[in-house]
Amino acid sequence: MRNLNIHKTTTSNSLTKWYKIKNPLRVIFNFTVIYTARYCPSLALKRVLLRTTGMKISKNTSIGLCATFDIFFPELIEIGENCILGYNSVILAHEFLIDEYRTGKVKIGDNVMIGANTTILAGVTIGNNAQVSAMTLVNKDVSKNAKVGGVPLRSISK
Repeated sequence: MRNLNIHKTTTSNSLTKWYKIKNPLRVIFNFTVIYTARYCPSLALKRVLLRTTGMKISKNTSIGLCATFDIFFPELIEIGENCILGYNSVILAHEFLIDEYRTGKVKIGDNVMIGANTTILAGVTIGNNAQVSAMTLVNKDVSKNAKVGGVPLRSISK
């Protein structure tokens, strides 16, 4: 399934105390950079901007217009060499729940194609040469060379 770290909270809603989990100035910086990069037409500049948040993005990786990344824990996101992340895709590295929050590294291997409007949840690893179709919810690991898609996630190769 997913590799998540569980952090118990003492409040009734973990999101209400987000500022105790991450420095608000860092979150504001991450938000500003990530949302600037969403609309940046230059792929090279987009990579440079996103790396300032702590994300690990290899060269020759192309990030589509309006792609959005986790503003709380972007340092937990790693994207390999020669990948394509499609239009309006989302990569999350956290999830806030009622009495806990969870974090998990997202690792995308080399030569991976992620289709448009795909959401990748925290704690997921996508293997080298995998293909994820558009409009997919990636809620579990994807093995190398796999072709997957849909909600729920399933193999679509023959």
